[in-house]
Amino acid sequence: MKKVERINIIMRYINNRAHFTITEIMREFNISRSTAIRDIREIEAMGMPLVAEVGRDGGYFVMNNSVLPTVRFTDNEVKALFIAFMATRNQQLPYLKSRQSLAEKLLGLISENQQDDLVHLNQILLFEGTNPNNPDLLELTDLPHPMLEKLIQLLLLDRYLEITIKEEKIIKSYPIYLLNLYREKSLWLIEAFDLKDEKKQVFPVDNLTNVTPYSMKKRLTKKKILEKLSKKEEAMNLVLELGPKAIAQFKKYHPLKVSISYTNPYQTTAILKTFINVHHSEELTEMTNWLLFLGTDIKVREVPEEVIEGLQENLFLYCP
Repeated sequence: MKKVERINIIMRYINNRAHFTITEIMREFNISRSTAIRDIREIEAMGMPLVAEVGRDGGYFVMNNSVLPTVRFTDNEVKALFIAFMATRNQQLPYLKSRQSLAEKLLGLISENQQDDLVHLNQILLFEGTNPNNPDLLELTDLPHPMLEKLIQLLLLDRYLEITIKEEKIIKSYPIYLLNLYREKSLWLIEAFDLKDEKKQVFPVDNLTNVTPYSMKKRLTKKKILEKLSKKEEAMNLVLELGPKAIAQFKKYHPLKVSISYTNPYQTTAILKTFINVHHSEELTEMTNWLLFLGTDIKVREVPEEVIEGLQENLFLYCP
């Protein structure tokens, strides 16, 4: 570990503790006593207010209301942050308008050599959804739904919400307890417990016209909601054994409600269990297409007849 990187980590280590000793620093970072003392002195010189305690159990503590000194990024950390920015700049993410100011602040924290590296990366690296002729171009289609930021602000305060959804030409209101806000196939979706009908529902954020805190006094507690959901959980009707190739495909893409359990320490085999609503044609089609996407490295333990028919039909359509 380089010295600058080590000192940065030590600073965070001691800033999160009320008291520490030289021996702790030596043991934690596997350094000699002289190196530990030298590092502590450098940290003090950078402005962290440390107070030394004398005596048998003496050590150091950070003065109250202390401010952590300026963050120092390593070259790899800077590149990781910048590439993460680049990879997500055209992905309809919330707070997209704040990204430019964030990038400028990041550039202000680093050296000229690091800035030059980032300029080169910006010219070379292209990601899905970016315009190859002008990667910095932000099109209107890149912007998230205008209600998304408002939704996030409200759910941070309270998950009990009343949402107004436009379904075709009808506008409906739903009192909900928000379970998850997620993005799938370029769409933002709300997974929620409908407090009126007492069932789980999924609402597209694109159909959202308004969202407000739900002010009903007699709310169902989160515990009660989870209990009702667990009672309504349908029996698993699709059980598969996945090999390494299928697991690799699963990691590339899988529906939110589907998860796997690894069956060996090397994570090369796994079990997939889920429920398929065979009476929902769209869900049935999506699931059969996804199973084809997983490939042949799967063994079927349990599967509904309708899914088998759907797979056979898709296979017939794909064959020349």
